[in-house]
Amino acid sequence: MNIHEYQGKDILKKFGVAVPRGIVAFSAEEAKQAAIKLFDEEPGPVVVVKAQIHAGGRGKAGGVKLAKSPEEVLDIAQKMIGTILVTHQTGPEGKEVRRLLVEEGMNIEKEFYVGITLDRATQRNVLMISTEGGMEIEKVAEETPKKLLKIQVDPVYGLQGFQAREGALFLGLEGEQFRSAVRFIEALYEAYMTIDASLAEINPLVVTKEGRVLALDAKINFDDNALFRHKEFLELRDVSEEDPLEVEASLSNLNYVRLDGNVGCMVNGAGLAMGTMDLIQLAGGRPANFLDVGGGASPKTVEEGFKIILSDKNVKAILVNVFGGIVRCDRVAGGIIQAAKNIDIHLPVIVRLEGTNAIAAQKMLDESGLNLVSANGLKDAAQKVQKALASA
Repeated sequence: MNIHEYQGKDILKKFGVAVPRGIVAFSAEEAKQAAIKLFDEEPGPVVVVKAQIHAGGRGKAGGVKLAKSPEEVLDIAQKMIGTILVTHQTGPEGKEVRRLLVEEGMNIEKEFYVGITLDRATQRNVLMISTEGGMEIEKVAEETPKKLLKIQVDPVYGLQGFQAREGALFLGLEGEQFRSAVRFIEALYEAYMTIDASLAEINPLVVTKEGRVLALDAKINFDDNALFRHKEFLELRDVSEEDPLEVEASLSNLNYVRLDGNVGCMVNGAGLAMGTMDLIQLAGGRPANFLDVGGGASPKTVEEGFKIILSDKNVKAILVNVFGGIVRCDRVAGGIIQAAKNIDIHLPVIVRLEGTNAIAAQKMLDESGLNLVSANGLKDAAQKVQKALASA
Protein backbone atom coordinates (compact mmCIF):
# COMPACT_ATOMS: atom_id res chain seq x y z
CA MET A 1 0.00 0.00 0.00
CA ASN A 2 1.30 3.42 -0.99
CA ILE A 3 0.75 6.62 0.96
CA HIS A 4 1.28 10.31 0.29
CA GLU A 5 4.47 12.21 1.05
CA TYR A 6 2.96 14.17 3.96
CA GLN A 7 1.64 10.95 5.52
CA GLY A 8 5.05 9.31 5.25
CA LYS A 9 6.73 12.31 6.86
CA ASP A 10 4.23 12.29 9.73
CA ILE A 11 5.15 8.66 10.43
CA LEU A 12 8.90 9.22 10.11
CA LYS A 13 8.76 12.18 12.51
CA LYS A 14 7.59 9.84 15.27
CA PHE A 15 10.83 7.87 14.93
CA GLY A 16 13.08 10.92 15.11
CA VAL A 17 13.62 11.29 11.36
CA ALA A 18 14.15 14.99 10.66
CA VAL A 19 11.64 16.48 8.20
CA PRO A 20 10.68 20.06 7.29
CA ARG A 21 7.64 21.69 8.90
CA GLY A 22 4.63 21.21 6.67
CA ILE A 23 0.83 21.35 6.64
CA VAL A 24 -1.52 19.44 4.32
CA ALA A 25 -4.26 21.40 2.55
CA PHE A 26 -7.35 20.14 0.72
CA SER A 27 -8.41 23.52 -0.68
CA ALA A 28 -6.79 26.74 -1.87
CA GLU A 29 -7.95 28.61 1.23
CA GLU A 30 -6.50 25.92 3.52
CA ALA A 31 -3.21 26.23 1.62
CA LYS A 32 -3.19 30.00 2.22
CA GLN A 33 -3.87 29.53 5.96
CA ALA A 34 -1.09 26.94 6.13
CA ALA A 35 1.30 29.42 4.55
CA ILE A 36 0.29 32.15 7.01
CA LYS A 37 1.03 29.80 9.89
CA LEU A 38 4.41 28.75 8.51
CA PHE A 39 5.50 32.34 7.82
CA ASP A 40 4.38 33.42 11.32
CA GLU A 41 6.05 30.56 13.22
CA GLU A 42 9.46 30.93 11.64
CA PRO A 43 9.68 33.65 8.99
CA GLY A 44 11.56 32.60 5.90
CA PRO A 45 11.88 33.87 2.34
CA VAL A 46 9.71 31.13 0.75
CA VAL A 47 7.40 28.19 1.33
CA VAL A 48 6.99 25.25 -1.04
CA VAL A 49 3.65 24.10 -2.46
CA LYS A 50 3.79 20.41 -3.42
CA ALA A 51 1.10 18.39 -5.21
CA GLN A 52 0.33 15.18 -3.36
CA ILE A 53 -0.08 12.27 -5.77
CA HIS A 54 1.25 8.72 -5.74
CA ALA A 55 3.95 9.34 -8.36
CA GLY A 56 7.43 10.74 -8.66
CA GLY A 57 8.68 13.42 -11.02
CA ARG A 58 6.26 16.04 -9.72
CA GLY A 59 8.77 18.88 -9.86
CA LYS A 60 9.49 18.53 -13.58
CA ALA A 61 5.73 18.30 -14.26
CA GLY A 62 4.95 21.56 -12.45
CA GLY A 63 3.72 19.95 -9.25
CA VAL A 64 6.22 21.73 -6.96
CA LYS A 65 6.21 25.53 -6.73
CA LEU A 66 7.92 28.16 -4.56
CA ALA A 67 5.89 31.01 -3.06
CA LYS A 68 7.00 34.18 -1.27
CA SER A 69 3.69 35.07 0.36
CA PRO A 70 0.37 33.53 1.45
CA GLU A 71 -1.33 35.32 -1.45
CA GLU A 72 1.04 33.68 -3.90
CA VAL A 73 0.34 30.31 -2.27
CA LEU A 74 -3.39 30.93 -2.74
CA ASP A 75 -2.87 31.65 -6.45
CA ILE A 76 -0.70 28.54 -6.95
CA ALA A 77 -3.15 26.34 -5.04
CA GLN A 78 -6.13 27.57 -7.06
CA LYS A 79 -4.34 26.63 -10.27
CA MET A 80 -2.95 23.32 -8.98
CA ILE A 81 -5.88 21.68 -7.15
CA GLY A 82 -8.12 19.84 -9.57
CA THR A 83 -5.59 19.76 -12.41
CA ILE A 84 -4.25 16.57 -13.98
CA LEU A 85 -0.54 16.15 -13.31
CA VAL A 86 1.32 14.02 -15.86
CA THR A 87 4.74 12.70 -14.84
CA HIS A 88 6.99 9.92 -16.11
CA GLN A 89 5.41 7.62 -13.49
CA THR A 90 1.71 8.43 -13.99
CA GLY A 91 1.53 7.57 -17.67
CA PRO A 92 -0.20 9.83 -20.21
CA GLU A 93 -3.50 9.74 -18.30
CA GLY A 94 -1.91 11.51 -15.32
CA LYS A 95 -3.37 11.92 -11.83
CA GLU A 96 -5.73 14.54 -10.44
CA VAL A 97 -4.30 16.76 -7.70
CA ARG A 98 -6.70 16.69 -4.74
CA ARG A 99 -4.43 17.80 -1.89
CA LEU A 100 -1.29 19.87 -1.36
CA LEU A 101 1.58 19.96 1.11
CA VAL A 102 2.63 23.48 2.09
CA GLU A 103 6.12 23.24 3.55
CA GLU A 104 8.88 25.51 4.82
CA GLY A 105 11.53 26.37 2.26
CA MET A 106 15.04 24.96 2.66
CA ASN A 107 18.37 26.69 2.07
CA ILE A 108 19.81 23.63 0.32
CA GLU A 109 23.55 23.06 0.08
CA LYS A 110 23.70 19.37 -0.94
CA GLU A 111 21.23 16.71 -2.11
CA PHE A 112 21.63 12.97 -1.50
CA TYR A 113 19.61 9.75 -1.75
CA VAL A 114 18.86 7.24 1.03
CA GLY A 115 16.59 4.25 0.57
CA ILE A 116 15.81 0.94 2.23
CA THR A 117 14.07 -2.02 0.63
CA LEU A 118 14.23 -5.81 0.48
CA ASP A 119 16.82 -7.40 -1.79
CA ARG A 120 15.07 -10.62 -2.81
CA ALA A 121 18.27 -12.08 -4.29
CA THR A 122 20.03 -12.04 -0.89
CA GLN A 123 16.85 -12.17 1.25
CA ARG A 124 18.13 -9.21 3.24
CA ASN A 125 17.17 -5.59 3.62
CA VAL A 126 19.49 -3.34 1.69
CA LEU A 127 20.43 0.22 2.64
CA MET A 128 21.13 2.29 -0.48
CA ILE A 129 23.12 5.52 -0.30
CA SER A 130 23.91 7.82 -3.21
CA THR A 131 25.54 11.20 -3.66
CA GLU A 132 23.15 11.86 -6.55
CA GLY A 133 20.03 13.12 -4.80
CA GLY A 134 16.95 14.25 -6.70
CA MET A 135 17.59 11.81 -9.55
CA GLU A 136 15.96 8.49 -10.41
CA ILE A 137 17.94 5.90 -8.46
CA GLU A 138 17.51 3.35 -11.27
CA LYS A 139 19.27 5.76 -13.63
CA VAL A 140 22.10 6.31 -11.15
CA ALA A 141 22.55 2.54 -10.70
CA GLU A 142 22.71 2.01 -14.45
CA GLU A 143 24.82 4.97 -15.55
CA THR A 144 27.05 5.74 -12.54
CA PRO A 145 27.04 2.67 -10.26
CA LYS A 146 30.09 3.94 -8.33
CA LYS A 147 27.91 6.72 -6.94
CA LEU A 148 25.57 4.19 -5.30
CA LEU A 149 26.53 2.30 -2.13
CA LYS A 150 24.55 -0.81 -1.19
CA ILE A 151 24.84 -2.13 2.36
CA GLN A 152 23.31 -5.54 3.09
CA VAL A 153 21.76 -5.72 6.57
CA ASP A 154 21.89 -9.00 8.48
CA PRO A 155 18.31 -9.90 9.52
CA VAL A 156 19.51 -11.26 12.88
CA TYR A 157 21.62 -8.29 14.01
CA GLY A 158 19.84 -5.50 12.13
CA LEU A 159 21.51 -2.28 11.02
CA GLN A 160 24.79 -1.83 12.88
CA GLY A 161 26.32 1.49 13.91
CA PHE A 162 29.34 1.01 11.67
CA GLN A 163 27.02 0.53 8.66
CA ALA A 164 25.23 3.82 9.34
CA ARG A 165 28.63 5.51 9.69
CA GLU A 166 29.79 3.91 6.45
CA GLY A 167 26.79 5.42 4.69
CA ALA A 168 27.42 8.90 6.11
CA LEU A 169 31.12 8.70 5.17
CA PHE A 170 30.18 7.71 1.61
CA LEU A 171 28.27 11.00 1.34
CA GLY A 172 31.45 12.86 2.28
CA LEU A 173 29.99 14.46 5.39
CA GLU A 174 32.01 15.61 8.39
CA GLY A 175 31.52 16.92 11.91
CA GLU A 176 27.95 17.61 13.04
CA GLN A 177 26.58 16.93 9.56
CA PHE A 178 28.14 13.45 9.72
CA ARG A 179 26.65 12.76 13.15
CA SER A 180 23.23 14.03 12.03
CA ALA A 181 23.33 11.79 8.95
CA VAL A 182 24.20 8.74 11.11
CA ARG A 183 21.26 9.46 13.42
CA PHE A 184 19.03 9.99 10.37
CA ILE A 185 19.96 6.64 8.79
CA GLU A 186 19.51 4.75 12.08
CA ALA A 187 16.11 6.37 12.70
CA LEU A 188 14.97 5.67 9.14
CA TYR A 189 15.89 1.98 9.46
CA GLU A 190 14.07 1.72 12.79
CA ALA A 191 10.96 3.22 11.19
CA TYR A 192 11.23 0.90 8.17
CA MET A 193 11.37 -2.20 10.36
CA THR A 194 8.79 -1.14 12.94
CA ILE A 195 6.05 -0.23 10.45
CA ASP A 196 6.73 -3.26 8.20
CA ALA A 197 7.49 -1.12 5.17
CA SER A 198 8.45 -2.60 1.82
CA LEU A 199 10.17 0.64 0.82
CA ALA A 200 11.42 3.73 2.65
CA GLU A 201 12.93 6.18 0.18
CA ILE A 202 14.25 9.66 0.86
CA ASN A 203 14.97 11.47 -2.38
CA PRO A 204 16.40 13.91 -1.79
CA LEU A 205 17.98 13.87 1.63
CA VAL A 206 19.28 17.42 1.97
CA VAL A 207 21.96 19.17 3.94
CA THR A 208 21.15 22.86 4.40
CA LYS A 209 23.63 25.69 4.57
CA GLU A 210 22.77 25.91 8.27
CA GLY A 211 23.96 22.31 8.68
CA ARG A 212 20.56 20.61 9.08
CA VAL A 213 20.05 17.10 7.62
CA LEU A 214 16.42 16.50 6.58
CA ALA A 215 14.14 14.41 4.40
CA LEU A 216 12.97 16.82 1.73
CA ASP A 217 10.79 14.11 0.21
CA ALA A 218 9.62 10.76 1.57
CA LYS A 219 8.15 7.73 -0.12
CA ILE A 220 6.82 4.98 2.16
CA ASN A 221 5.25 1.77 0.88
CA PHE A 222 3.76 -0.77 3.29
CA ASP A 223 3.97 -4.53 2.97
CA ASP A 224 0.31 -5.46 2.39
CA ASN A 225 0.85 -8.85 4.03
CA ALA A 226 1.77 -7.15 7.32
CA LEU A 227 -1.04 -4.59 7.46
CA PHE A 228 -3.01 -6.78 9.89
CA ARG A 229 -0.41 -5.70 12.46
CA HIS A 230 -0.89 -2.01 11.63
CA LYS A 231 -4.60 -1.42 11.19
CA GLU A 232 -4.07 2.24 12.07
CA PHE A 233 -2.37 2.67 8.68
CA LEU A 234 -5.37 1.43 6.70
CA GLU A 235 -7.04 4.83 7.06
CA LEU A 236 -4.09 6.38 5.19
CA ARG A 237 -5.10 4.61 1.98
CA ASP A 238 -6.23 6.99 -0.75
CA VAL A 239 -8.32 4.92 -3.16
CA SER A 240 -8.68 7.91 -5.51
CA GLU A 241 -5.00 7.37 -6.37
CA GLU A 242 -5.57 3.72 -7.31
CA ASP A 243 -7.07 2.08 -10.37
CA PRO A 244 -10.86 1.75 -9.73
CA LEU A 245 -10.84 -1.86 -10.95
CA GLU A 246 -7.99 -2.74 -8.59
CA VAL A 247 -9.91 -1.16 -5.71
CA GLU A 248 -13.03 -3.13 -6.62
CA ALA A 249 -11.00 -6.35 -6.84
CA SER A 250 -9.45 -5.79 -3.41
CA LEU A 251 -12.94 -5.48 -1.89
CA SER A 252 -13.68 -8.98 -3.25
CA ASN A 253 -10.32 -10.31 -1.99
CA LEU A 254 -9.04 -10.80 -5.52
CA ASN A 255 -5.40 -10.23 -6.46
CA TYR A 256 -5.78 -8.02 -9.53
CA VAL A 257 -3.37 -5.74 -11.37
CA ARG A 258 -4.54 -3.92 -14.48
CA LEU A 259 -2.27 -3.97 -17.55
CA ASP A 260 -2.59 -2.52 -21.03
CA GLY A 261 -3.29 -5.64 -23.09
CA ASN A 262 -6.30 -7.14 -24.90
CA VAL A 263 -6.70 -10.60 -23.33
CA GLY A 264 -8.18 -10.85 -19.86
CA CYS A 265 -6.96 -13.76 -17.76
CA MET A 266 -8.38 -15.46 -14.69
CA VAL A 267 -6.12 -17.94 -12.93
CA ASN A 268 -5.72 -19.61 -9.54
CA GLY A 269 -2.21 -19.16 -8.17
CA ALA A 270 0.34 -16.41 -8.77
CA GLY A 271 2.87 -18.68 -10.52
CA LEU A 272 0.28 -20.05 -12.93
CA ALA A 273 -0.95 -16.49 -13.53
CA MET A 274 2.55 -15.42 -14.59
CA GLY A 275 2.83 -18.45 -16.90
CA THR A 276 -0.60 -17.66 -18.37
CA MET A 277 0.48 -14.12 -19.16
CA ASP A 278 3.49 -15.53 -21.03
CA LEU A 279 1.15 -17.91 -22.87
CA ILE A 280 -1.06 -15.03 -24.00
CA GLN A 281 1.99 -13.15 -25.27
CA LEU A 282 3.18 -16.19 -27.23
CA ALA A 283 -0.29 -16.56 -28.73
CA GLY A 284 0.02 -13.09 -30.26
CA GLY A 285 -1.99 -11.23 -27.65
CA ARG A 286 -1.10 -9.04 -24.70
CA PRO A 287 -2.31 -9.72 -21.14
CA ALA A 288 -4.85 -7.15 -19.98
CA ASN A 289 -4.45 -8.04 -16.34
CA PHE A 290 -3.00 -10.21 -13.63
CA LEU A 291 -5.92 -11.86 -11.79
CA ASP A 292 -5.41 -14.56 -9.18
CA VAL A 293 -8.74 -15.81 -7.78
CA GLY A 294 -6.95 -17.93 -5.17
CA GLY A 295 -7.09 -21.61 -4.30
CA GLY A 296 -10.82 -21.59 -3.52
CA ALA A 297 -12.12 -20.12 -6.80
CA SER A 298 -15.74 -20.13 -5.61
CA PRO A 299 -18.64 -19.24 -7.96
CA LYS A 300 -18.85 -15.81 -6.28
CA THR A 301 -15.16 -14.99 -6.79
CA VAL A 302 -15.31 -16.26 -10.38
CA GLU A 303 -18.31 -14.03 -11.09
CA GLU A 304 -16.64 -11.00 -9.51
CA GLY A 305 -13.51 -11.74 -11.54
CA PHE A 306 -15.49 -11.76 -14.79
CA LYS A 307 -17.20 -8.47 -13.89
CA ILE A 308 -13.86 -6.78 -13.28
CA ILE A 309 -12.26 -8.15 -16.47
CA LEU A 310 -15.28 -7.12 -18.57
CA SER A 311 -15.09 -3.59 -17.16
CA ASP A 312 -11.85 -3.14 -19.09
CA LYS A 313 -12.90 -1.93 -22.57
CA ASN A 314 -9.60 -3.06 -24.10
CA VAL A 315 -10.31 -6.75 -23.46
CA LYS A 316 -11.18 -8.70 -26.65
CA ALA A 317 -11.07 -12.24 -25.23
CA ILE A 318 -10.79 -13.97 -21.86
CA LEU A 319 -8.62 -16.94 -20.92
CA VAL A 320 -9.47 -18.91 -17.77
CA ASN A 321 -6.61 -21.19 -16.74
CA VAL A 322 -7.22 -23.18 -13.54
CA PHE A 323 -5.41 -26.11 -12.00
CA GLY A 324 -7.82 -28.12 -9.87
CA GLY A 325 -5.75 -29.15 -6.88
CA ILE A 326 -7.37 -27.66 -3.81
CA VAL A 327 -10.56 -26.94 -5.73
CA ARG A 328 -12.21 -29.46 -8.09
CA CYS A 329 -12.40 -28.54 -11.77
CA ASP A 330 -16.12 -29.36 -12.00
CA ARG A 331 -16.76 -26.88 -9.17
CA VAL A 332 -14.85 -24.18 -11.08
CA ALA A 333 -16.73 -25.05 -14.28
CA GLY A 334 -20.02 -24.71 -12.40
CA GLY A 335 -18.94 -21.28 -11.17
CA ILE A 336 -17.99 -20.19 -14.69
CA ILE A 337 -21.32 -21.37 -16.12
CA GLN A 338 -23.28 -19.66 -13.34
CA ALA A 339 -21.33 -16.44 -13.83
CA ALA A 340 -21.95 -16.56 -17.59
CA LYS A 341 -25.70 -16.84 -16.94
CA ASN A 342 -25.75 -14.02 -14.39
CA ILE A 343 -23.79 -11.45 -16.37
CA ASP A 344 -23.50 -10.55 -20.03
CA ILE A 345 -20.26 -12.16 -21.17
CA HIS A 346 -20.21 -10.87 -24.73
CA LEU A 347 -16.61 -11.91 -25.41
CA PRO A 348 -15.20 -15.33 -26.29
CA VAL A 349 -14.07 -17.17 -23.15
CA ILE A 350 -11.45 -19.89 -23.50
CA VAL A 351 -11.34 -22.21 -20.48
CA ARG A 352 -8.50 -24.59 -19.72
CA LEU A 353 -9.09 -26.72 -16.62
CA GLU A 354 -6.59 -29.35 -15.48
CA GLY A 355 -6.60 -31.58 -12.41
CA THR A 356 -9.32 -33.20 -10.30
CA ASN A 357 -12.50 -33.95 -12.35
CA ALA A 358 -11.12 -32.08 -15.38
CA ILE A 359 -12.91 -34.36 -17.89
CA ALA A 360 -16.27 -33.86 -16.18
CA ALA A 361 -15.65 -30.12 -16.09
CA GLN A 362 -14.86 -29.99 -19.82
CA LYS A 363 -18.11 -31.86 -20.56
CA MET A 364 -20.07 -29.34 -18.45
CA LEU A 365 -18.61 -26.45 -20.44
CA ASP A 366 -19.20 -28.09 -23.83
CA GLU A 367 -22.84 -28.84 -22.99
CA SER A 368 -23.62 -25.47 -21.37
CA GLY A 369 -24.78 -23.84 -24.61
CA LEU A 370 -22.93 -20.68 -23.60
CA ASN A 371 -20.12 -18.74 -25.27
CA LEU A 372 -17.52 -20.88 -23.47
CA VAL A 373 -14.75 -22.67 -25.37
CA SER A 374 -13.00 -25.50 -23.55
CA ALA A 375 -9.31 -26.07 -24.25
CA ASN A 376 -7.38 -29.28 -23.86
CA GLY A 377 -3.93 -28.27 -22.64
CA LEU A 378 -1.87 -25.10 -22.88
CA LYS A 379 -1.06 -25.40 -26.60
CA ASP A 380 -4.73 -25.76 -27.49
CA ALA A 381 -5.59 -22.83 -25.22
CA ALA A 382 -2.99 -20.63 -26.96
CA GLN A 383 -4.32 -21.54 -30.40
CA LYS A 384 -7.89 -20.77 -29.39
CA VAL A 385 -6.87 -17.43 -27.89
CA GLN A 386 -5.13 -16.63 -31.18
CA LYS A 387 -8.25 -17.58 -33.14
CA ALA A 388 -10.50 -15.49 -30.86
CA LEU A 389 -8.29 -12.41 -31.36
CA ALA A 390 -8.24 -12.90 -35.14
CA SER A 391 -12.02 -12.84 -35.28
CA ALA A 392 -12.44 -9.98 -32.78
